Amino acid sequence: MKTGFALLIMLAVILAGCTTRSKSQMQARLAYLEGQNAALKQQPAAGLGVTVTGAVQNNFVPWVSGLTLAQAIATANYIGATEPTQIILTHDGESATLDAKVLLDGPPIPLLPGDGIELR
Repeated sequence: MKTGFALLIMLAVILAGCTTRSKSQMQARLAYLEGQNAALKQQPAAGLGVTVTGAVQNNFVPWVSGLTLAQAIATANYIGATEPTQIILTHDGESATLDAKVLLDGPPIPLLPGDGIELR
């Protein structure tokens, strides 16, 4: 009876530690992106622009007159596995959390140099 219990415990420990390859790759990708974003948050932007953090290819979007939130996100090239559900917009140290549907249903949101966008 003790041998069966020990075998059951070992099996439970082994199964609890199993991770699929795709899950492992996704965790590694997210960790990489978090590290990139943390490094970018510590560096001042070189020139005028908007910083975008989250699963994006381009964390810095050069600012041009009339730049909108939707344009900045498109330029940053979002690469997340699912669509973002929250957008945090920071301007002059103040942040506002927006529902991602605002981009589709609401009016264009203008940006200014130095603004920050976080996609979640």
